[in-house]
Amino acid sequence: MSVDVPSIRRLFPALHQEVNGKPLIYFDNAATTQKPLSVIEAQQAYYEQNNANIHRGAHTLADRATLQFEAVREAIQGFLGAKEAAEIIFTKGTTEGINLVAKTFGKKFITKGDEILISTMEHHSNIVPWQMLCEETGACLKIIPITPEGELIWEEFERLLSPKTKLVSIVHASNALGTINPVKRIIAAAHEAGAKVLLDGAQATSHLEVDVLDLDCDFLAFSAHKLYGPTGLGVLYGKRNLLEQMPPFLGGGEMIREVSFEKTTYNDIPFKFEAGTPSIAEVISFGPALDFIQGLGKKSIMAHEIELLTYATQLLQDIKGITLVGTAAEKVSVLSFTVGGMHPYDVGQLLDAKGIAVRTGHHCTQPLMKRLGIEGTVRASFAVYNTKAEIDVFAEGVAQLARIKNR
Repeated sequence: MSVDVPSIRRLFPALHQEVNGKPLIYFDNAATTQKPLSVIEAQQAYYEQNNANIHRGAHTLADRATLQFEAVREAIQGFLGAKEAAEIIFTKGTTEGINLVAKTFGKKFITKGDEILISTMEHHSNIVPWQMLCEETGACLKIIPITPEGELIWEEFERLLSPKTKLVSIVHASNALGTINPVKRIIAAAHEAGAKVLLDGAQATSHLEVDVLDLDCDFLAFSAHKLYGPTGLGVLYGKRNLLEQMPPFLGGGEMIREVSFEKTTYNDIPFKFEAGTPSIAEVISFGPALDFIQGLGKKSIMAHEIELLTYATQLLQDIKGITLVGTAAEKVSVLSFTVGGMHPYDVGQLLDAKGIAVRTGHHCTQPLMKRLGIEGTVRASFAVYNTKAEIDVFAEGVAQLARIKNR
């Protein structure tokens, strides 16, 4: 089923503006998506009508806010296919979700001599926490290599798996290359070796149908702002049996059942991991973002985005001086490239002059860029509200830059 892009675009106020005298073409969706009016209005309505702290108040506003807040937790449970809402933990973003697992699961289950596997294409947020954990515990971090096209080398992954492997933390879809990793197969192999698996779902959850029960992942982290929702909000899914064994992440209000100066008893999940006042307005306004996605359907969204990716790839690969970076057989709608010897930042600035927003640099994947032998790329990333007409303008702008460079 095709999507009605003109009708969708009318829902997004930020798309209807000029940048540097040109109509905005927003191709930086892998960094953050624009927000539909329903999300903006939901956040405003909370502050205008229901502004109160949740879970603890006995008055009407607190009750209304709590009901709205917990309704979104239940919506996320359905969105991910989790068994129960208690397995959904609110965080500040994907980064905090991964750090939470490193500081709690890592503290409980990973010791000297154990091994953690990640891939060459990981975001810094899925590298640094594990480096820190290895420094603290004496565990060893091992890296799954990739092909020049940006795909995992399966035989090397199998070779690295061993009884010492306690955790595989892997990106579901690469933010820098668009590569979709075979995560279901990875999870099955890791479990057979006795390891747990965390998925970095920051990119995948906005493009792919993600069912945590079908995948059988142990943890999954993602950020609301990459799914048409607000910034400052993330989600960590974890299997109940693991979450109950893990110690708290932060100490304070809400994560406690009873406190005395002699001893503290911790709350049940998910509240054990949600110390302090949460991002109430952000959680409540994420509900309409989920409604937007589910109203369109992930299959329809994915079909439109892949159509855009295929179209843009065909146009750019025919331009002399353009090198595509990341040509895996299965990708989400991320197109990375370089323009001759031009610095990616310069390309981004020149495209911005034409009203075209793209990302430039190493995309928080410096080890990946080193593996590919480049400093960085220009990254165009497409969402459901983008069009082929926008890609035509973008491709012509890139072609002009390539012609200038090739003179």
